Amino acid sequence: MPSPESQNVIAMLRAQPIAVSSDPAAMRASFEQMTAILPVAGDAIVEATVANGVPAEWVSTPGADATRAVLYIHGGAWVIGSPTTHRALTAEISRASGSRVLAIDYRLAPEHVYPAALDDCVAAYQSLLDGGIAPGRIAIAGDSAGGSLTGCTLLALKERGIALPGCAVMLSPSTDMAMTGASWRTRTTIDPMLGGAGTETATDGPMQWYLAGTDAKTPTVSPLYGDLRELPPILLHCGTEEVLFDDTSRFDAAARAAGVKTTVRYWNGQVHVFQMFASMLPEGREAIAEIGTFMRAHTGGGGSWGVSEGIARLVEQLRARPVVEGATVAQQRAGFETMAQPAAA
Repeated sequence: MPSPESQNVIAMLRAQPIAVSSDPAAMRASFEQMTAILPVAGDAIVEATVANGVPAEWVSTPGADATRAVLYIHGGAWVIGSPTTHRALTAEISRASGSRVLAIDYRLAPEHVYPAALDDCVAAYQSLLDGGIAPGRIAIAGDSAGGSLTGCTLLALKERGIALPGCAVMLSPSTDMAMTGASWRTRTTIDPMLGGAGTETATDGPMQWYLAGTDAKTPTVSPLYGDLRELPPILLHCGTEEVLFDDTSRFDAAARAAGVKTTVRYWNGQVHVFQMFASMLPEGREAIAEIGTFMRAHTGGGGSWGVSEGIARLVEQLRARPVVEGATVAQQRAGFETMAQPAAA
């Protein structure tokens, strides 16, 4: 059963459904306002950089290993989001994984359609290799559309003969832009975050802005349809009530059938990319600990930790820190209410 904190978040989302605008600028402004109240750890170091032509930022916390890296690809339906909107999450991933995180500001639709975002992801990954980081000491991770781009980047790297990373993490990924999974229909009334948008908005809005006529079953927009053989170990997270549930479960099945070592975790009742709300949700903190442990195990930073022991240690570290730093619960509630209405153009 979801924690009381999680139930409160779900109630807020149901009371204030997230509005989807036909104006990308308004959607971006709303998302920036909502995520601005998510507290970033005070000991996080953020350094602006350019990764092979792609604007980005390095995020690190004390003890981060400079010889290991996470390439983080933010979510936002290919249209919104930035390293700034996900900084609270990337800082905690740095802490949990013991790595520096390169969060990229890839080009967004509709101004930049497929394959612009994918090209930026590949270019940024190549910058890590060019910087002397061994591929086996790199993890690629992303949420939602960024989870999709994570899978697409793996396929693009393999296709281009570029050495693959040690592992990948896909959080609530969109793996099938053709939306053939049943959960797009069966869960649209129970998904507290994306359900209100439903298939109509996804078809008419952001997905189509990004595709711009590209076949939705192209593997490098929908990794479910790709040749998944020889991909590195992948960790998948998804909430049980998400419209994207089948995008996760079907991708997991396809990857396993292709011989990929996958670890999948379905989180009971959790909202889409609940890991972003770790300052509010105990489930978010546990999920980040699991992500960190997985990355440590597959990028040379795991030591002798077993998975269970590693999660236990990292959860304890996260619990030792204040749950909310710089934002009150009231401010976070206000953030959800802001997100419910598109900002003025």
